[in-house]
Order: sequence, then C-alpha cells, then structure tokens
Amino acid sequence: MNRSKILALAAAVCTAAGLSSCSITQPAGSNLAAYQAYDRPATLPTNPNNVRVKVSLSKQRTYVMEGSKILLVMPVSVGAPSSPTPTGNFTIYNKVEKKRANSHGYAYSGKQVKQTLLSNKPSGWSFKGTPMPYWSEFKTNYGFHTGWVKNHPCTHGCIRMHENVAPKFFRLIKEGTPVNIAYTQPEDATVGNIPLPPDAGPLPDYDGSMYITDGYFNHHKKPTFN
Repeated sequence: MNRSKILALAAAVCTAAGLSSCSITQPAGSNLAAYQAYDRPATLPTNPNNVRVKVSLSKQRTYVMEGSKILLVMPVSVGAPSSPTPTGNFTIYNKVEKKRANSHGYAYSGKQVKQTLLSNKPSGWSFKGTPMPYWSEFKTNYGFHTGWVKNHPCTHGCIRMHENVAPKFFRLIKEGTPVNIAYTQPEDATVGNIPLPPDAGPLPDYDGSMYITDGYFNHHKKPTFN
C-alpha cells in the first residue's frame, strides 16, 4: 500500500473510532520506523527473588524493581474502560515465550489472511491464534504480552508491552514475581516521565503473514542489559 493510501486509511480509522489523539502529521512509514527503533534500558537484578512489578493504570507505565532500585521502566497499554485491567496484588504464575490466543486470531487460505474469531473462521480455511509473545500471566486470562502500544487504554484487560521491551521484561521476572496494579504508583512522579514511542494507533499493521508464522515472535531487537 502506498503512503497516501496508508494516510487515508489511518485518517478514516481515527475518524470512525473518534480518536482525537490520533496523529498523522508525519508519514506512517516514518512513524513505524521510529516505533520499531524504540527501546528502553534494563538492568539485571542481583537477586531475582527480590524483583517486583508495579503497574500504574493512569500513567500506563510498568516499573520493574529490585527493592527500591529501578530495573526497567516501560510504557504499556492497559484495559479499555469497558474491559479494565484488574487491580490489586497478584503473582506471575505462568510464562510462555510463544503463546497464541485460543479464541481469536487469523484465518488463512493460500495467500489470503483474515483477522477473525475462531468461531467465525470461513469454512475450509486454516486458523492460528493471535500471537502473544512473552506471555506472563498474573490472573486467569490476564497477562503481560507483546502488542501494539497506544497512548490510550485499549486492551481487553491484558497489559501490552512494546515489541523491543517485552523480551527484557520476560527475562527480569519469573514465576513467583509479585505484581501490584493500581490507578497510580509513587514512581509516576519520579521516573514515570520517560520518552515514549509513537502512538501505535495510527500505524499500519504488519502483514498477516507475520502472525500466522513465527515472524511476530521474533520481531524485536536482541535484548541487552546494563
């Protein structure tokens, strides 16, 4: 799709969704390149048993900490008002690097790929669930995973991480890591104002072939740590 068509499509999506925060003042390709280049520094813990995770819903930030030391600060997308991310104290109890959803994903036949619910899959087509790389589950059907990070709450309750930062988060936490999710966190005022990636809302999605293969699972920078 050429640039003018991408911009027109982005504008139509913004208008239809009523998203005043959508910005298409720069070429979509340029914004996508900036999005893909985004990264956040991370530090490995001295004692993995002392790592904890704090999520601020209002700020859409996640803080990975070892005691009072910040190991990683990352932007995230949290649940939309109609499907909020649960609040409270939880524990990471299930980690799957290459998880796929069960009920929604991509139907495909030859070179045709359609995003759909499994229940709506066209007859005769094959199906693969939506890839959810670096799945880290803290409550049944709720977890951290790679996904498009937008500047407004937009998920079905899960916590989406940027494609380059998700593997770092996955390395820092383990099964048993405590997670606190609240409307605000004290760290919002001290370390929460980090540089952000472009809002993924106006960006063109990756080609469907990325999702029915292992492409999306491997679509990130090699993680490095301080």
